[in-house]
Amino acid sequence: MRLLSTVAALAAGALISACASTGGEPSAPAAALDAARLSEHARVLSDDSFQGRGIGTPAEDMVVRYLSEQYAAAGFEPGGENGGWTQDVTLNRFTASNISAAFKVGEETIPLTQGEQIVVSTRLPGDHVMLADAPLVFVGYGIKAPERNWDDFKDVDVRGKVIVVLVNDADFEQPELDTFNGRAMTYYGRWTYKYEEAARQGAAGVIIVHETAPASYGWATVNNSWAGPQFDIVRENAAAERVPLESWMQRDVAVDLFRRAGLDFEALKTQARSRDFRPVELPGATFNGMFDVAASQIVTKNVIARLPGTTHPDETILYTAHWDHIGVGEPDANGDAIFNGAVDNATGTAGLLELARVWGAGPRPERSIVMISFTAEESGLLGSEYYAANPVWPLETTVAGFNMDAMNVYGRVEDLGVIGYGQSELDELLAAAAARQGREVAPDANPAAGSYFRSDHFPLAKRGVPMAYAEGGGDFRDPPMAPREAARDEYGAKRYHQADDEWSADWDLAGQIEDLEVALWIGRDLANSRDWPGWKPGSEFGPARAASAAARR
Repeated sequence: MRLLSTVAALAAGALISACASTGGEPSAPAAALDAARLSEHARVLSDDSFQGRGIGTPAEDMVVRYLSEQYAAAGFEPGGENGGWTQDVTLNRFTASNISAAFKVGEETIPLTQGEQIVVSTRLPGDHVMLADAPLVFVGYGIKAPERNWDDFKDVDVRGKVIVVLVNDADFEQPELDTFNGRAMTYYGRWTYKYEEAARQGAAGVIIVHETAPASYGWATVNNSWAGPQFDIVRENAAAERVPLESWMQRDVAVDLFRRAGLDFEALKTQARSRDFRPVELPGATFNGMFDVAASQIVTKNVIARLPGTTHPDETILYTAHWDHIGVGEPDANGDAIFNGAVDNATGTAGLLELARVWGAGPRPERSIVMISFTAEESGLLGSEYYAANPVWPLETTVAGFNMDAMNVYGRVEDLGVIGYGQSELDELLAAAAARQGREVAPDANPAAGSYFRSDHFPLAKRGVPMAYAEGGGDFRDPPMAPREAARDEYGAKRYHQADDEWSADWDLAGQIEDLEVALWIGRDLANSRDWPGWKPGSEFGPARAASAAARR
């Protein structure tokens, strides 16, 4: 929809910059994004005193206060409920304790230790879970997708049974099948889907087999993310949407279990890539699990700030990032139990605050600018899901949005990686903005990781709001190259969702600034235009947007 003026504006910006660099007419002042301010915000938010920014803890009050004060200092107004800075998000919190779990094959019992062989959790209200001799059924990838002529369950009744499923989808191992978009993970490959489908099938529980490559993270991430309290939005009929047992097990445990039951795990995994696959009950194998559940409700908060537009204040340009992290967990090998979440996502939160400062210092835009610091992303995108279902500012007239999550702290890079490339007309705007910096847009470098479904843009996108999730990637542009590559790789391998995700004074935030500039430039041009970016033909999000077309003029 009507993108030519914005693309032209970005192209004109590139021409102005070129004139400046060749001695022509001077360009407008560059966006005053400040690396020192970004670093300081991230340092404060990831300090030990913030206790890992766990939701529903005293640390949350510290975060809300800090963000509100910074947004106010930037010249923004409260954008939340009832004229305040926040939106209440009511969640159920579930803490499992006294966990006992074991497989039984014939007369042999195989004990399972929480955090080592298995990680057990639940998001079903109640005070106790007890599964005694529940039959185990392998259901491949646990997918029921009629539009792809795919049904891993066939006509097999799994009610009251514990299903064992593979992570990701069938195309990960064999992308040439192209049943699930090749290596680009679909929502069917996400752990959230596996649990949802298990509930729809009436299963008593689900055990996901963890494998590092198809999951895109190691076992330590599973343990750190699911061994502690779990959260969920309040559901009218939770029993229809949640199973009593949600769990993961290590791959070698699965291989051993299948072997004891007279089955070949690898052979069945290969069979599961076919539409003809049928569920396989593990002969003589059952699951026994028992644990207490402490269930309570908490109210956590999205923080919302708004800069009203001068001409079309009812139309919104959105910037989002999640403020929460894992909080305090079990001590690591160094005795550190605070999951500081410096990169994930103090950097994105810092980016919002710095963008707010720049917006507030400039001319007032025609459309409104809204910053949302979401809660409970680490618990399953719950803060953004709640906002998308209960928007403070109408989604129909939200023009577009930009999400920031775990931003680049290692220096300038050659590409602007677009997560979900090919979905919306924002692609062309991102390409034009990146070209101003001498960069090129690149589709998601690792679509198999399912990043499009793993951050706060997704609940908004699935309700029709065009959302950009773009971040720097590719080769570094400034020497020394090797240390930058090593640091980026080490973060994914050893720091992501670990206690070692800590702030460093040595960060090079030039790459983060370039990514923020892209969001700033496109947002500024959209905010002063009548453009409404749309979804491209074939996008599954287009119909939701089309339903509200009359609200946009």
